[in-house]
Amino acid sequence: MFTNLEFKYPSNILYMALAAAAVVFFVLAFGKKEKIMAAIHMGHKISLKALRASLLGAGLGLMAFSLLGPQVFTGYAELSKMRLDIYILMDTSKSMLVTDIQPDRLSIAKRVVRNLLDNLQDDRVGFIPYAGDAYIQMPLTDDYPLARMFLDVMDTDMISGGGTNLARAIHLANTSFERTSSADKAILILSDGEEHGGDSLEALKSMTDDRVKIYTVGIGTEKGGLVPIYNDAGDAVIDYVKDENGNHGISKLNAGALKDLARLGNGAYFQATLQGDEIPALLAELSALTRDTLETERIKRFKPLYQYFLGAGILLFLTAWFLPERRAAA
Repeated sequence: MFTNLEFKYPSNILYMALAAAAVVFFVLAFGKKEKIMAAIHMGHKISLKALRASLLGAGLGLMAFSLLGPQVFTGYAELSKMRLDIYILMDTSKSMLVTDIQPDRLSIAKRVVRNLLDNLQDDRVGFIPYAGDAYIQMPLTDDYPLARMFLDVMDTDMISGGGTNLARAIHLANTSFERTSSADKAILILSDGEEHGGDSLEALKSMTDDRVKIYTVGIGTEKGGLVPIYNDAGDAVIDYVKDENGNHGISKLNAGALKDLARLGNGAYFQATLQGDEIPALLAELSALTRDTLETERIKRFKPLYQYFLGAGILLFLTAWFLPERRAAA
């Protein structure tokens, strides 16, 4: 068995040196104590110092050895990596600043995306923010730390002009997917659904690839709220958006429009909540999609042995600890 022995944590060799130093300390301490005992004429008892030091040393050594992660090679296993491409379309229009869901709609949308990134593995994601226009902020990548950086800088000032040109965003995502892939593809739309009219539905109808699935997440409430206008520093509300008649308009979640998009795109609609209850259901939908097989990797398989060395070390250490230093001579 031990001809195939390897170590998972070889850098822990330092602990072996510490165990050796401890053994030296015990030996010196016991030696000094032996001299003291002889000086006060207690030599009529047989010393078990050497045995106790040996057991302590062996116990510490075995416990330190277990920290190296000893393991024995048992064979190879084939591991296939699977990948799904997901374009995330983020509504960055001014209505996403409404605070009907705290702290505001855009912050909740970002939280949904962060939770999604925390649960993805090998899948590629890309970002397309949209308002009056749309553009690819981040192409498809499996670099999740990079994706989080792009997500953090996303705000409602990155695209000028009013409106929500979701049709443009859908077109960009659809034309950016790899056509050679036979796997499913996902478009995830996070929005309050306002101003999502016939243009976005027509954009879906023009898509000929039935492998592209549309998922929507509604951000906001049916009650809605006022759209704030911030000062130049962005730290104080100075007014609220008004309509053509000079009245403050209420921005409300248009769940119906988002549900229509999901239905036409053979996907599903989810309602964002403060507790994040929508995340497990969204992940379940995405996990059911067909993925590309990227590659099959041959990996080694090992059987861990550290527990045997650790158990033996503890047993020897405890035996030495409770062993008397001397016993009466016969």
